Amino acid sequence: MSHAPRLPFHELAPKAFKALYALSGAVRKDLLGARLHELMVLRVSQINGCAFCIDMHWRDLVKQDVDARHINAVAGWREAPFFTERERAALRWAEIVTAIPQQDPSDEEFARLRAHFSDEEIAELGFAISVITAWNLLNISFRNPIR
Repeated sequence: MSHAPRLPFHELAPKAFKALYALSGAVRKDLLGARLHELMVLRVSQINGCAFCIDMHWRDLVKQDVDARHINAVAGWREAPFFTERERAALRWAEIVTAIPQQDPSDEEFARLRAHFSDEEIAELGFAISVITAWNLLNISFRNPIR
């Protein structure tokens, strides 16, 4: 497989790029917590296989002084002792939503999420998952290189 970039999508579609970038900035990381947000978008990026985003969010967590063992354990969060129940709920929901359309988020799973998050926070989680998925798809399909 070639790793050569295909085309500079951000330059060729600047209006759409800026709009997606603005949407990324509109997600309330302060409401969710910066650590939780980055852990979640890292996990979605891992699932989607976006090396560019995995690298970027790994670096963002390092800048937050998150322990390297915690970052490395994101893919195995179910077995790792490093995550709070709130983080686990967000990671679980991120995995479930990322699996659409192969599976439908059940009412039971939504109830589990609601035990840890307000409705406003759940809405923000939804936008965060959606935005990182869009970035993943763009970066993968156009082979945006890790810098």
